[in-house]
This record gives sequence, C-alpha cells and structure tokens, in this order.
Amino acid sequence: MLVTTKDCTALSDAELEEMADLCVDRVPGFDIGFLSKEREEWVLITHAREGKKLRGYSFSTLERIGGTPALLVGLATVDRTLRAEAALKAMLTDQYRRALLAFPDEDVLLGTRLLTADGFRVFSGLTDVVPSPGHKATGEERAWARRLAKRFGSESRLDDRAFVVKGDGSVAGGVDFVHPKNLPSDDIAGLFVRVSPESGDRLVAFGWAMAEDLASGKLCR
Repeated sequence: MLVTTKDCTALSDAELEEMADLCVDRVPGFDIGFLSKEREEWVLITHAREGKKLRGYSFSTLERIGGTPALLVGLATVDRTLRAEAALKAMLTDQYRRALLAFPDEDVLLGTRLLTADGFRVFSGLTDVVPSPGHKATGEERAWARRLAKRFGSESRLDDRAFVVKGDGSVAGGVDFVHPKNLPSDDIAGLFVRVSPESGDRLVAFGWAMAEDLASGKLCR
C-alpha cells in the first residue's frame, strides 16, 4: 500500500474524478462537485494506492484548537474490499507521523465525524475515545463535541448529549469506512441508533493520540 500526502491546492481535476469514483454509486455520495469544495476547506490530502488502484483518500488538517494540538479528518473514503483496513491504517500512519512532526512531545486530539459504527476503527490505539459505550460524557467532553461541530460547520445541528449532528439535506463529510467481514460490536453499533447516513447525520467523535505512542510509532502498526 503506497501512501502519499500533499497540499490540497495541488489536487488535479483528474484526481478528484478518481476520488469521486470510489463512492459514486452509494452513500455518502462524495461527488466531484462536493470534493472540489472540500479541496478549499482542508489543508492536506492523503491517498492510499495499491499498484495504480486508488484504495482510499482522506482530507485533513493539523491545527490548534484553543491551544490544543489537533488532527482533524474532514472526510475520508476507503474502497470496500478486503484491503479496506490496510488502506485505512496506512493513511492514519502517515497522518500520525505528520502530527508528531508538527506537535513533538504533545498529546494530539484526533477529531472527525463518523457515518457508521465501522468507522470507529479510526480510533484504534487511541486513549479516552468519546463517545464510547457505557461512558457518560463529561461537560468538557461535550464542549469538545461542540468545538469540533463548529469547526465542521454544523454546531447548530449538534445534540451534544448524543454527539449526533443531524443532516440538513446536503452532502456532509465524514469517515466512510466499511469492513466487508469484521463487524463492529453491538455496543459500538448502539451509538449509531440515531444516525441516518443517508440523511446526512453524523456522529462527532474524538480520541487522544498520546505523545509517547506517537513518538514510539506504536499507533496503527
């Protein structure tokens, strides 16, 4: 799996068309028009390729939110094959490497929106993932949900107790990942009972990449 990351400004129309083809016939419907707009919203684009075949891509940015180092994944799509998890891990590994370079010796918050329970694999190896089954979010954790929803342009539609952003009828970003064999647990699936991806609903979620795990390369091995 070959992974490359570059500035979104360097994305060509041909690349956008190739990216759009990954989910052209299914939800979430990231078509070329939507991806063209996202190119203006995010800083980095990561591609995962197997040979010449595009297996996944991810728009992201590294920034500080109120002084806190953050890796924000605006949207990502992974081809629905048996190599889906390998593509996801490869992209995250590259993004964590960049986070370490940008924020050495600091814990980094990974924040994104999820379409389905499968997307929780994004948080593999992270600490204090919220929301999580059986966990009652604290006031500060709910505040983080609001900060992230605001950064994603959807604060007014967030239920900060369920961490669900309701759709407004338009295409919405998020992590589009489905593993063809490894099903999520019932507990994780329960977090999505109020999420309708077809309607543009998303679950706002975050977790912490600890400084020592970033430095050791432990994440996504």
